[in-house]
Amino acid sequence: MKTQISRRDALRWGLAGAGAVALGGQSDLPLLAARLASARTTANLPDRQAGAKAKSVIQIWLWGGASHLDTFDPKPDAGQDYHGGMNKPLATNVDGIRIHETLPLLAKQADKYALIRSMTHGNNGHETAAYMVQTGRPAGERDVYPSVGAVVSLFRGYDAGYKGLIPPYVVLTEPQGRFSEAGFLGTRYKPFATGGDPARTPFEVEGVVAKGITAKRQKDRRDLLGRVDMLRQALGDEPHLTALGQAEQQAYDLIMGDAGKVFDLATEKSDLREQYGRTSFGQACLMARRLVEKGVPYVTINYKGWDTHKQHFQTIRRKHLELDKGLATLLADLASHGLLDSTIVWCNGEFGRTPKVQWEPPWNGGRGHYGKVFSSLVAGGGFKGGRVIGASDAKGETVKDRPVYPVDLIASMYELLGIDTAARLPHPQGATVKVTAAGEPNIPTGGRLKEIM
Repeated sequence: MKTQISRRDALRWGLAGAGAVALGGQSDLPLLAARLASARTTANLPDRQAGAKAKSVIQIWLWGGASHLDTFDPKPDAGQDYHGGMNKPLATNVDGIRIHETLPLLAKQADKYALIRSMTHGNNGHETAAYMVQTGRPAGERDVYPSVGAVVSLFRGYDAGYKGLIPPYVVLTEPQGRFSEAGFLGTRYKPFATGGDPARTPFEVEGVVAKGITAKRQKDRRDLLGRVDMLRQALGDEPHLTALGQAEQQAYDLIMGDAGKVFDLATEKSDLREQYGRTSFGQACLMARRLVEKGVPYVTINYKGWDTHKQHFQTIRRKHLELDKGLATLLADLASHGLLDSTIVWCNGEFGRTPKVQWEPPWNGGRGHYGKVFSSLVAGGGFKGGRVIGASDAKGETVKDRPVYPVDLIASMYELLGIDTAARLPHPQGATVKVTAAGEPNIPTGGRLKEIM
Protein backbone atom coordinates (compact mmCIF):
# COMPACT_ATOMS: atom_id res chain seq x y z
CA MET A 1 0.00 0.00 0.00
CA LYS A 2 1.36 3.42 -0.97
CA THR A 3 1.56 5.92 1.88
CA GLN A 4 0.54 9.51 1.13
CA ILE A 5 2.75 12.17 2.72
CA SER A 6 1.53 15.73 3.07
CA ARG A 7 3.87 18.58 2.28
CA ARG A 8 3.60 19.72 5.88
CA ASP A 9 4.67 16.31 7.18
CA ALA A 10 7.49 16.23 4.66
CA LEU A 11 8.79 19.57 5.85
CA ARG A 12 8.45 18.54 9.46
CA TRP A 13 10.32 15.28 9.02
CA GLY A 14 12.96 16.85 6.82
CA LEU A 15 13.75 19.60 9.27
CA ALA A 16 13.75 17.21 12.18
CA GLY A 17 16.09 14.81 10.43
CA ALA A 18 18.47 17.52 9.35
CA GLY A 19 18.56 18.98 12.83
CA ALA A 20 19.15 15.61 14.45
CA VAL A 21 22.13 14.84 12.25
CA ALA A 22 23.58 18.35 12.48
CA LEU A 23 23.44 18.40 16.25
CA GLY A 24 24.19 14.79 16.91
CA GLY A 25 20.71 13.81 18.00
CA GLN A 26 20.05 16.89 20.10
CA SER A 27 16.29 17.01 20.42
CA ASP A 28 15.65 20.74 20.60
CA LEU A 29 16.22 21.72 16.98
CA PRO A 30 13.91 19.06 15.53
CA LEU A 31 11.15 20.41 17.77
CA LEU A 32 11.88 24.00 16.76
CA ALA A 33 12.17 23.09 13.10
CA ALA A 34 8.97 21.08 13.14
CA ARG A 35 7.15 24.08 14.55
CA LEU A 36 8.67 26.32 11.90
CA ALA A 37 7.49 23.98 9.19
CA SER A 38 3.99 23.51 10.57
CA ALA A 39 3.60 27.27 10.95
CA ARG A 40 4.28 28.07 7.32
CA THR A 41 0.73 28.22 6.04
CA THR A 42 -1.32 31.24 5.13
CA ALA A 43 -4.57 31.95 6.94
CA ASN A 44 -7.27 34.35 5.83
CA LEU A 45 -6.40 37.23 8.16
CA PRO A 46 -7.15 40.94 7.83
CA ASP A 47 -4.46 43.06 6.23
CA ARG A 48 -2.49 45.44 8.40
CA GLN A 49 -4.63 48.46 9.09
CA ALA A 50 -3.76 51.72 7.41
CA GLY A 51 -1.73 53.97 9.67
CA ALA A 52 -0.01 51.17 11.59
CA LYS A 53 3.14 52.56 13.17
CA ALA A 54 4.68 49.60 14.98
CA LYS A 55 6.21 46.49 13.46
CA SER A 56 7.58 44.78 16.58
CA VAL A 57 7.19 44.62 20.35
CA ILE A 58 9.83 44.12 23.03
CA GLN A 59 8.12 43.14 26.26
CA ILE A 60 10.20 43.42 29.42
CA TRP A 61 8.37 41.35 31.98
CA LEU A 62 9.34 42.17 35.57
CA TRP A 63 8.52 38.68 36.76
CA GLY A 64 7.20 38.72 40.31
CA GLY A 65 5.95 42.30 40.32
CA ALA A 66 8.09 45.41 40.75
CA SER A 67 7.22 48.13 43.26
CA HIS A 68 5.62 51.15 41.61
CA LEU A 69 6.82 53.40 44.44
CA ASP A 70 10.40 52.26 43.91
CA THR A 71 10.45 52.61 40.10
CA PHE A 72 8.18 54.99 38.18
CA ASP A 73 5.86 56.47 40.83
CA PRO A 74 7.98 57.59 43.82
CA LYS A 75 6.27 59.07 46.89
CA PRO A 76 8.98 61.00 48.78
CA ASP A 77 6.47 62.77 51.04
CA ALA A 78 4.58 59.65 52.12
CA GLY A 79 6.88 58.91 55.06
CA GLN A 80 9.43 56.28 56.05
CA ASP A 81 6.84 53.49 56.13
CA TYR A 82 6.22 54.02 52.42
CA HIS A 83 9.50 55.12 50.84
CA GLY A 84 11.71 53.15 53.23
CA GLY A 85 14.28 55.92 53.43
CA MET A 86 14.65 56.24 49.66
CA ASN A 87 13.03 59.64 49.35
CA LYS A 88 15.17 61.49 46.82
CA PRO A 89 13.53 60.94 43.42
CA LEU A 90 15.44 62.06 40.37
CA ALA A 91 14.42 64.82 38.01
CA THR A 92 14.41 63.54 34.44
CA ASN A 93 15.21 65.24 31.15
CA VAL A 94 11.50 66.10 30.92
CA ASP A 95 10.27 68.87 33.20
CA GLY A 96 7.91 67.65 35.90
CA ILE A 97 8.64 63.93 35.59
CA ARG A 98 10.56 62.30 38.42
CA ILE A 99 11.45 58.65 38.88
CA HIS A 100 13.15 56.62 41.59
CA GLU A 101 16.62 57.63 42.74
CA THR A 102 18.10 54.27 41.71
CA LEU A 103 17.38 54.84 37.99
CA PRO A 104 19.71 57.66 36.88
CA LEU A 105 20.24 56.44 33.31
CA LEU A 106 16.51 56.08 32.67
CA ALA A 107 16.09 59.59 34.06
CA LYS A 108 18.12 60.83 31.09
CA GLN A 109 15.86 59.01 28.61
CA ALA A 110 12.42 60.18 29.79
CA ASP A 111 11.77 61.96 26.51
CA LYS A 112 11.65 58.51 24.87
CA TYR A 113 9.05 56.84 27.10
CA ALA A 114 5.66 57.40 28.69
CA LEU A 115 4.71 56.33 32.21
CA ILE A 116 1.31 54.93 33.14
CA ARG A 117 0.89 55.43 36.88
CA SER A 118 -2.69 54.19 37.17
CA MET A 119 -2.57 50.58 35.96
CA THR A 120 -5.07 48.47 37.90
CA HIS A 121 -6.82 45.11 38.00
CA GLY A 122 -7.16 44.41 41.73
CA ASN A 123 -5.74 40.87 41.65
CA ASN A 124 -2.91 39.85 43.99
CA GLY A 125 -2.14 36.33 42.72
CA HIS A 126 0.93 35.78 40.53
CA GLU A 127 -0.70 33.35 38.10
CA THR A 128 -4.03 35.10 37.76
CA ALA A 129 -2.56 38.61 37.62
CA ALA A 130 0.04 37.60 35.01
CA TYR A 131 -2.75 36.10 32.91
CA MET A 132 -4.87 39.24 33.21
CA VAL A 133 -2.05 41.64 32.34
CA GLN A 134 -0.91 39.64 29.32
CA THR A 135 -4.33 38.74 27.90
CA GLY A 136 -6.56 41.61 28.99
CA ARG A 137 -9.14 39.06 30.14
CA PRO A 138 -10.49 38.13 33.58
CA ALA A 139 -9.07 34.99 35.12
CA GLY A 140 -11.26 31.94 35.66
CA GLU A 141 -13.34 31.97 32.48
CA ARG A 142 -14.05 28.79 30.52
CA ASP A 143 -11.58 29.61 27.76
CA VAL A 144 -7.86 30.20 28.22
CA TYR A 145 -7.17 33.23 26.03
CA PRO A 146 -3.91 33.87 24.15
CA SER A 147 -1.34 36.37 25.37
CA VAL A 148 -0.36 39.47 23.43
CA GLY A 149 2.69 37.68 22.04
CA ALA A 150 0.60 34.83 20.64
CA VAL A 151 -1.92 37.22 19.07
CA VAL A 152 0.87 39.23 17.44
CA SER A 153 2.39 35.95 16.24
CA LEU A 154 -0.96 35.10 14.63
CA PHE A 155 -1.53 38.47 12.94
CA ARG A 156 2.05 39.47 12.17
CA GLY A 157 3.78 36.09 11.91
CA TYR A 158 3.79 33.39 9.23
CA ASP A 159 0.04 33.67 8.65
CA ALA A 160 0.58 37.30 7.64
CA GLY A 161 3.60 36.79 5.38
CA TYR A 162 6.48 36.79 7.85
CA LYS A 163 9.39 35.05 6.11
CA GLY A 164 12.03 34.75 8.82
CA LEU A 165 13.53 31.46 9.91
CA ILE A 166 13.59 32.70 13.50
CA PRO A 167 10.09 32.14 14.96
CA PRO A 168 7.90 35.26 15.17
CA TYR A 169 7.45 35.01 18.97
CA VAL A 170 10.66 34.61 20.96
CA VAL A 171 11.17 34.46 24.73
CA LEU A 172 14.51 35.28 26.33
CA THR A 173 15.23 32.93 27.92
CA GLU A 174 12.53 30.83 29.60
CA PRO A 175 8.71 30.85 29.66
CA GLN A 176 7.06 32.06 32.82
CA GLY A 177 5.15 28.89 33.49
CA ARG A 178 2.40 31.05 34.97
CA PHE A 179 -0.10 30.30 32.18
CA SER A 180 -0.27 29.00 28.62
CA GLU A 181 0.92 31.87 26.44
CA ALA A 182 -0.87 30.55 23.36
CA GLY A 183 -4.17 29.78 25.09
CA PHE A 184 -6.77 28.24 22.80
CA LEU A 185 -4.70 29.18 19.72
CA GLY A 186 -2.65 26.08 20.46
CA THR A 187 1.01 25.10 20.44
CA ARG A 188 1.60 26.56 16.99
CA TYR A 189 1.58 30.01 18.60
CA LYS A 190 3.62 29.23 21.68
CA PRO A 191 6.85 31.22 21.93
CA PHE A 192 10.26 29.83 21.06
CA ALA A 193 12.15 29.97 24.36
CA THR A 194 15.87 30.26 23.71
CA GLY A 195 17.13 28.84 26.99
CA GLY A 196 20.77 29.51 27.72
CA ASP A 197 22.28 32.73 29.02
CA PRO A 198 23.02 35.61 26.63
CA ALA A 199 25.72 36.88 29.01
CA ARG A 200 27.78 33.73 28.33
CA THR A 201 29.90 33.08 25.25
CA PRO A 202 28.61 31.41 23.25
CA PHE A 203 24.95 32.08 23.91
CA GLU A 204 23.74 28.47 23.74
CA VAL A 205 20.34 28.83 22.11
CA GLU A 206 18.39 25.60 22.40
CA GLY A 207 18.16 23.94 19.01
CA VAL A 208 20.41 26.47 17.25
CA VAL A 209 23.74 26.74 19.07
CA ALA A 210 24.80 23.35 20.40
CA LYS A 211 27.13 23.04 23.34
CA GLY A 212 30.53 21.68 22.36
CA ILE A 213 29.81 21.32 18.63
CA THR A 214 31.81 23.59 16.35
CA ALA A 215 30.64 24.96 13.01
CA LYS A 216 33.16 22.71 11.24
CA ARG A 217 31.80 19.64 12.95
CA GLN A 218 28.26 20.63 11.98
CA LYS A 219 29.37 21.07 8.36
CA ASP A 220 31.09 17.69 8.37
CA ARG A 221 27.88 16.09 9.60
CA ARG A 222 25.95 17.74 6.82
CA ASP A 223 28.40 16.43 4.25
CA LEU A 224 28.11 12.96 5.75
CA LEU A 225 24.33 13.11 5.58
CA GLY A 226 24.52 13.98 1.89
CA ARG A 227 26.81 11.04 1.15
CA VAL A 228 24.68 8.46 2.95
CA ASP A 229 21.29 9.68 1.72
CA MET A 230 20.89 6.86 -0.80
CA LEU A 231 17.10 7.15 -0.89
CA ARG A 232 17.22 10.65 -2.29
CA GLN A 233 19.96 9.73 -4.72
CA ALA A 234 17.90 6.80 -5.98
CA LEU A 235 14.59 8.62 -6.35
CA GLY A 236 15.98 11.84 -7.80
CA ASP A 237 13.35 14.55 -8.28
CA GLU A 238 10.52 12.83 -6.42
CA PRO A 239 8.31 15.74 -5.18
CA HIS A 240 8.13 14.72 -1.54
CA LEU A 241 11.88 14.31 -1.31
CA THR A 242 12.35 17.67 -3.01
CA ALA A 243 10.24 19.17 -0.22
CA LEU A 244 12.41 17.33 2.30
CA GLY A 245 15.51 18.81 0.72
CA GLN A 246 14.10 22.34 0.93
CA ALA A 247 13.21 21.80 4.58
CA GLU A 248 16.69 20.46 5.27
CA GLN A 249 18.21 23.56 3.69
CA GLN A 250 16.06 25.78 5.92
CA ALA A 251 17.23 23.87 8.98
CA TYR A 252 20.87 24.35 8.08
CA ASP A 253 20.31 28.02 7.27
CA LEU A 254 19.00 28.42 10.80
CA ILE A 255 21.85 26.48 12.38
CA MET A 256 24.79 27.76 10.36
CA GLY A 257 23.52 30.57 8.13
CA ASP A 258 22.90 34.26 8.68
CA ALA A 259 19.65 33.64 10.59
CA GLY A 260 21.45 31.81 13.37
CA LYS A 261 24.18 34.44 13.55
CA VAL A 262 21.76 36.89 15.12
CA PHE A 263 22.34 35.02 18.39
CA ASP A 264 26.11 35.64 18.30
CA LEU A 265 26.54 38.67 20.53
CA ALA A 266 30.31 38.47 20.15
CA THR A 267 29.88 40.40 16.89
CA GLU A 268 28.77 43.48 18.84
CA LYS A 269 31.29 46.07 20.02
CA SER A 270 32.56 45.41 23.51
CA ASP A 271 31.80 48.93 24.76
CA LEU A 272 28.16 48.62 23.69
CA ARG A 273 27.86 45.33 25.54
CA GLU A 274 29.30 47.04 28.61
CA GLN A 275 26.70 49.82 28.31
CA TYR A 276 23.93 47.24 28.35
CA GLY A 277 25.59 45.53 31.30
CA ARG A 278 27.30 42.15 31.24
CA THR A 279 24.35 40.59 33.00
CA SER A 280 21.79 38.13 31.68
CA PHE A 281 19.19 40.91 31.56
CA GLY A 282 21.47 43.47 29.95
CA GLN A 283 22.58 41.09 27.22
CA ALA A 284 18.98 39.94 26.70
CA CYS A 285 18.09 43.57 25.96
CA LEU A 286 20.84 43.69 23.34
CA MET A 287 19.63 40.37 21.95
CA ALA A 288 16.09 41.77 21.70
CA ARG A 289 17.31 44.72 19.66
CA ARG A 290 19.08 42.35 17.27
CA LEU A 291 15.94 40.23 16.89
CA VAL A 292 13.62 43.13 16.03
CA GLU A 293 16.31 44.41 13.68
CA LYS A 294 15.87 41.07 11.87
CA GLY A 295 12.13 41.63 11.74
CA VAL A 296 10.98 39.36 14.58
CA PRO A 297 7.53 40.70 15.54
CA TYR A 298 7.47 39.87 19.26
CA VAL A 299 10.22 39.38 21.83
CA THR A 300 9.65 38.87 25.55
CA ILE A 301 12.43 39.24 28.11
CA ASN A 302 11.36 37.34 31.21
CA TYR A 303 13.30 39.14 33.92
CA LYS A 304 12.96 37.26 37.20
CA GLY A 305 13.62 38.27 40.80
CA TRP A 306 11.02 40.96 41.56
CA ASP A 307 8.96 39.09 44.18
CA THR A 308 10.59 40.97 47.05
CA HIS A 309 8.68 39.87 50.14
CA LYS A 310 11.90 40.01 52.15
CA GLN A 311 14.99 42.20 51.92
CA HIS A 312 13.18 44.38 49.42
CA PHE A 313 15.46 47.39 49.53
CA GLN A 314 18.65 45.37 49.42
CA THR A 315 17.33 43.50 46.39
CA ILE A 316 16.14 46.50 44.40
CA ARG A 317 19.47 48.29 44.72
CA ARG A 318 21.02 45.40 42.81
CA LYS A 319 18.11 44.79 40.43
CA HIS A 320 17.76 48.46 39.55
CA LEU A 321 21.39 48.69 38.49
CA GLU A 322 20.65 45.99 35.90
CA LEU A 323 17.27 47.40 34.87
CA ASP A 324 18.60 50.95 34.57
CA LYS A 325 21.56 50.01 32.36
CA GLY A 326 19.72 47.49 30.21
CA LEU A 327 16.50 49.39 29.54
CA ALA A 328 18.07 52.84 29.16
CA THR A 329 20.66 51.51 26.71
CA LEU A 330 17.98 49.58 24.80
CA LEU A 331 15.94 52.75 24.25
CA ALA A 332 18.98 54.71 23.11
CA ASP A 333 20.25 51.86 20.92
CA LEU A 334 16.87 51.35 19.23
CA ALA A 335 16.74 55.08 18.53
CA SER A 336 20.27 55.13 17.08
CA HIS A 337 19.39 52.24 14.75
CA GLY A 338 16.21 53.94 13.58
CA LEU A 339 14.10 51.22 15.21
CA LEU A 340 12.38 53.00 18.10
CA ASP A 341 9.67 54.53 15.91
CA SER A 342 8.64 51.04 14.76
CA THR A 343 9.24 49.08 17.99
CA ILE A 344 7.00 49.17 21.04
CA VAL A 345 8.87 48.69 24.32
CA TRP A 346 6.54 47.58 27.12
CA CYS A 347 7.84 47.19 30.68
CA ASN A 348 5.95 46.07 33.80
CA GLY A 349 5.13 42.99 35.86
CA GLU A 350 1.90 41.38 36.93
CA PHE A 351 1.20 43.96 39.66
CA GLY A 352 2.90 46.45 41.97
CA ARG A 353 3.89 45.91 45.58
CA THR A 354 2.33 47.01 48.84
CA PRO A 355 2.93 50.75 49.28
CA LYS A 356 3.39 50.39 53.02
CA VAL A 357 6.58 48.55 53.86
CA GLN A 358 6.11 45.38 55.88
CA TRP A 359 8.69 45.90 58.62
CA GLU A 360 7.32 43.19 60.91
CA PRO A 361 8.69 39.60 61.02
CA PRO A 362 9.06 37.52 58.98
CA TRP A 363 9.21 40.17 56.24
CA ASN A 364 11.64 42.55 57.96
CA GLY A 365 11.35 45.27 55.37
CA GLY A 366 9.53 43.66 52.45
CA ARG A 367 6.67 44.50 50.15
CA GLY A 368 3.78 42.18 49.27
CA HIS A 369 1.66 41.74 46.14
CA TYR A 370 -0.47 44.71 45.10
CA GLY A 371 -2.89 44.80 42.18
CA LYS A 372 -4.92 47.90 43.10
CA VAL A 373 -2.51 50.25 41.37
CA PHE A 374 0.85 49.85 39.66
CA SER A 375 2.95 51.39 36.91
CA SER A 376 3.95 50.60 33.35
CA LEU A 377 6.51 52.09 30.99
CA VAL A 378 5.81 52.20 27.26
CA ALA A 379 7.94 53.62 24.48
CA GLY A 380 8.27 53.68 20.73
CA GLY A 381 6.08 52.30 17.98
CA GLY A 382 3.79 55.33 18.03
CA PHE A 383 3.70 55.95 21.78
CA LYS A 384 4.74 59.53 22.61
CA GLY A 385 7.61 59.99 25.02
CA GLY A 386 7.91 62.46 27.86
CA ARG A 387 4.33 61.94 29.06
CA VAL A 388 2.59 60.60 32.17
CA ILE A 389 -0.88 59.05 32.14
CA GLY A 390 -2.95 58.75 35.30
CA ALA A 391 -1.97 59.09 38.92
CA SER A 392 -2.09 57.20 42.17
CA ASP A 393 -2.96 58.84 45.47
CA ALA A 394 -0.42 60.44 47.83
CA LYS A 395 0.72 57.07 49.19
CA GLY A 396 0.40 55.00 46.04
CA GLU A 397 -2.48 52.98 47.46
CA THR A 398 -5.30 53.63 44.99
CA VAL A 399 -5.90 55.07 41.56
CA LYS A 400 -6.51 58.79 41.89
CA ASP A 401 -6.96 59.70 38.25
CA ARG A 402 -7.51 57.98 34.89
CA PRO A 403 -7.60 54.22 35.63
CA VAL A 404 -5.90 52.10 32.96
CA TYR A 405 -6.83 48.43 32.77
CA PRO A 406 -4.78 45.76 31.00
CA VAL A 407 -7.30 45.64 28.14
CA ASP A 408 -6.77 49.38 27.54
CA LEU A 409 -3.02 49.06 27.17
CA ILE A 410 -3.27 45.90 25.06
CA ALA A 411 -5.88 47.37 22.71
CA SER A 412 -3.70 50.47 22.30
CA MET A 413 -0.69 48.36 21.33
CA TYR A 414 -2.78 46.38 18.84
CA GLU A 415 -3.97 49.62 17.26
CA LEU A 416 -0.39 50.82 16.82
CA LEU A 417 0.50 47.43 15.32
CA GLY A 418 -2.36 47.68 12.87
CA ILE A 419 -4.26 44.74 14.37
CA ASP A 420 -8.02 45.16 14.23
CA THR A 421 -9.25 44.70 17.80
CA ALA A 422 -12.68 43.70 16.47
CA ALA A 423 -11.24 40.91 14.31
CA ARG A 424 -12.08 37.32 15.24
CA LEU A 425 -9.62 34.89 16.73
CA PRO A 426 -9.73 31.31 15.38
CA HIS A 427 -11.46 29.36 18.14
CA PRO A 428 -11.25 25.54 18.23
CA GLN A 429 -15.02 25.24 18.82
CA GLY A 430 -15.92 27.99 16.39
CA ALA A 431 -16.98 30.48 19.06
CA THR A 432 -16.98 34.16 18.18
CA VAL A 433 -14.03 35.65 20.08
CA LYS A 434 -12.68 39.10 19.28
CA VAL A 435 -9.02 40.06 19.54
CA THR A 436 -9.67 42.03 22.74
CA ALA A 437 -12.42 42.11 25.35
CA ALA A 438 -12.79 45.89 25.05
CA GLY A 439 -16.46 46.79 25.03
CA GLU A 440 -17.66 43.43 26.33
CA PRO A 441 -20.06 43.39 29.31
CA ASN A 442 -18.44 43.33 32.77
CA ILE A 443 -15.01 44.22 31.36
CA PRO A 444 -13.84 47.43 33.10
CA THR A 445 -12.10 49.89 30.82
CA GLY A 446 -10.74 53.39 30.91
CA GLY A 447 -10.36 53.59 27.15
CA ARG A 448 -7.39 53.46 24.83
CA LEU A 449 -4.33 55.53 25.58
CA LYS A 450 -5.09 58.32 23.11
CA GLU A 451 -3.17 60.79 25.29
CA ILE A 452 0.11 59.19 24.21
CA MET A 453 -0.75 57.83 20.76
